[in-house]
Amino acid sequence: MSMPPPVVLPGPVVTDGGATLHRPAITYQSWGALNTLGDNAIVVCHALTGDTDAASWWGPLIGPGRLLDTDHYFVICLSVPGSPYGDLSPRTADPATGRAYGSAFPLVTVRDGVRLHRAVLEALGVREVALAIGGSLGGMFALEWGRQAGFVRAIAPIAVGARHEAWAIGWNEAQRQAIAADPDWNGGDYDPARPPRAGLAAARAIAMLSYRTPAIYAARHGRETAADGGFDVASYLRYQGEKLVDRFDAAGYVALTRTMDSHDAARGLSLEDGLADIEVPAFVLGIDSDVLYPLHEQEALAAALPDATLGVISSPHGHDAFLVAFEEMTACLAPWLARHLTPAVPA
Repeated sequence: MSMPPPVVLPGPVVTDGGATLHRPAITYQSWGALNTLGDNAIVVCHALTGDTDAASWWGPLIGPGRLLDTDHYFVICLSVPGSPYGDLSPRTADPATGRAYGSAFPLVTVRDGVRLHRAVLEALGVREVALAIGGSLGGMFALEWGRQAGFVRAIAPIAVGARHEAWAIGWNEAQRQAIAADPDWNGGDYDPARPPRAGLAAARAIAMLSYRTPAIYAARHGRETAADGGFDVASYLRYQGEKLVDRFDAAGYVALTRTMDSHDAARGLSLEDGLADIEVPAFVLGIDSDVLYPLHEQEALAAALPDATLGVISSPHGHDAFLVAFEEMTACLAPWLARHLTPAVPA
């Protein structure tokens, strides 16, 4: 499927931190068709190293007759600012200067991202979003979409909490320090022809430990040795790092982890007070083996939201279960969606 051109917003857009984005461009992909009322959109929000091709990483959930039914809904995934897969990142040109943002790329909070995405949806003719759904970083976006009352009818944040707690911030900081230790990093103002590959690969290895579980590592690797004589698990982590540096960008990785750290849907208040204005129906999905966003965070989130249902999937895969446990996710979500998604008028 060919990519549609990015939507260029007229700008300037001022971020929560006071930075100005001049004519920001947002990339997207979509499946299904928008109906004449413009009210059958489902927004799928991608994770840290994900892209807008949601049908590739959530394929069993998206399509005709599937959980996110493209016979009835216009399913769309928009690029999070900072992602190297999009047209607004440290490696893209700032229209104000004509040069790549580099280290000058501003912090774009989750709230900023949702505001940008809403402007794009409205430019595409969307008048109402039936559902905003996503996991991890995408779950942060899905939760923040709940504040767009009158525009969004329901939300489903997956494998995430109400705010980025110290544990998750610490994982991100360890990864950023790994990138900063790379001699080629230069604060983000590096030569694109010589990107800091070693630092990004190390960051990915760190992240992979938080995405899985001890049980999975024991079952898949144990104390087995690889062809080079080292431990098999070490070879696996090197492989994961090498794969990421071939498709991602270190400056974008830093920008996106900073966006994740900004996540605080309660905005400094208690969860009950800070989430009281998110009144749309919410399905909060947790994973019993998630060590990055432990289940107690989803339990607290669901308890604090005014109209929330908690679902839990049991999986040995940890945080990554939202990218692999499709049958379990469908079983949890389908009954709730049947109650809260009014059948849309097809295009």
